[in-house]
Amino acid sequence: MHLAYPAVLAALLFCTGLYGVLARRNAILVLMSVELMLNAVNLNLVAFDVWLSRAARDTLHSGQALTLFTIAIAAAEIGIGLAIVLAVYRNGGTSDIDKLRDTAEGHGPDDPDSDAPAAEKAEATA
Repeated sequence: MHLAYPAVLAALLFCTGLYGVLARRNAILVLMSVELMLNAVNLNLVAFDVWLSRAARDTLHSGQALTLFTIAIAAAEIGIGLAIVLAVYRNGGTSDIDKLRDTAEGHGPDDPDSDAPAAEKAEATA
């Protein structure tokens, strides 16, 4: 098998994951997109390890070893990330990243410094 096939597949997986990270609003879908990007890197590591091991028979298969470390790190990242998302969802009632960013910056609807018109502020206080 040529090296181009897994490299193109890895590039497509990475681009799909990058699009998911940039375009999605749900935190769980963003975590899944990061996993796609890590899997693309794993595919490249294994493909280049196999390609380079054909040239030299006495190899350590370092690409496969790095892939195992990447899988372990990805599992820990998903465990911690899902715990954070669940805690935020329980407290805020949403996992929408834009709404979470707005509440973290203090630009929520209850913030007195928000850009709401004065009539809406007067109604809110009355």
